[in-house]
Amino acid sequence: MSSFQSAPGTVLITGTTSGVGLYATKALIDLGWKVITANRSPLKAEDAAVKLGLPFRCPNQLDHIYLDLSDLNSVREGVRNLLDSLEGPLDALVCNAAVYMPRLAKPMRSPQGYELSMATNHFGHFLLIQLLLETLSNSKRPVWQGRSWSMESSRLVMLGTVTANYKELGGKIPIPAPADLGDLSGFKQGFADPISMASGRRFKPGKAYKDSKLCNMITIQELHRRFKDSSVVFSSLYPGCVAKTKLFRNTPKIFQWLFPLFQRFITGGFVSETLAGKRVAQVVSSPEFGVSGVHWSWGNRQRKDGEQFSQKLSERITDPETAKNVWDFSMQLVKAN
Repeated sequence: MSSFQSAPGTVLITGTTSGVGLYATKALIDLGWKVITANRSPLKAEDAAVKLGLPFRCPNQLDHIYLDLSDLNSVREGVRNLLDSLEGPLDALVCNAAVYMPRLAKPMRSPQGYELSMATNHFGHFLLIQLLLETLSNSKRPVWQGRSWSMESSRLVMLGTVTANYKELGGKIPIPAPADLGDLSGFKQGFADPISMASGRRFKPGKAYKDSKLCNMITIQELHRRFKDSSVVFSSLYPGCVAKTKLFRNTPKIFQWLFPLFQRFITGGFVSETLAGKRVAQVVSSPEFGVSGVHWSWGNRQRKDGEQFSQKLSERITDPETAKNVWDFSMQLVKAN
C-alpha cells in the first residue's frame, strides 16, 4: 500500500449518458467507488454504461437516478429520493452535465422561465450543491497515511472550461464574446423573459454557455471562501480539450469534423474521453488533489505523462464581490433559502 491511499466511497455524477461523465463513471468504478449517475434519462445512462462494459442492475456498484438539472423542482425531488435511498453519507459530487447550443436564434427557457444553458449548467448545479452540502460534510472516508488511518475530506468537483478563464488564451477568444457577467443586472432583474443573459444584454447563445461555466467556476471559489473550515474540498478542473464529445452535437457538422483535428494537430490540446474521465476520477479520489479552492489543469498543450497543476484564474472568477453577488442572486433565483 502506498503512503497515502484512500478507501473508495460513494459519488454522484451528473451527465453520464456520454462523454467525460460516462468515462469518469468507468474510471471511478475501476477504482472501487460506488457511482450514482443523475440524468434526464436513467435508461439512456444505463444503456451507455452497459455498452462501456459497466455493471448492469448492480446498485452496490452503479445506480442511475432521474434528475433534470434544467428544472429546479426536478432537482429538489431527485435529491429527496437520493437522500432517502442512501445508506450513508455521500463522499463526492461531480458537477459535470452541461448543454451547449450555439446556433439558437432566440433563447430556450427552463420550466422556471430561465435561459436554458444558464438554468441547466449553473442554476441546476447550484441548487444541487446547496441540497447536498450537509451529506457531503458528514462523509467519513478513511485514508491510510503510512502508519495509521485518518479521515479523508469529501470532494465537490466542478467541470470548468478554458473558455471561462480570461487568464488563458481560450478565454480571450472574441467569437461570440469572452465570458463576462457584466454588472449582473440580468440576475438582479430576475432573469425572466425577455432577459436571457446574466449581464442583461442581448442574447448570444455561445456566450450564454461561457457565462454559465464562468458562474460554475465562481461558485467553487465562493464555496471555498464560505466553507474553508469545513470537511469538504471544493475544486474545479479542466481536463484538456475533449473535442470528440456530444457537447458539440449542436454545432455545424463541419465544426464537429474540423475541431478535433485542430485541437489534435494545431493546438495540441486534444484529450480522449478516456483520459479526461481518468483525470476527473483522480480529482475525486486521490489524496494529492485534496486541496480546496484549486482549479486543476494539465495545460492547453498536452504533454505525454504531463502532471496536473493549479491554474491561475482571472479576476472575473476570483473577485470576492462578484462571487458574493453571483452567490446571492443565485440563491434568490433558485429559491434555496
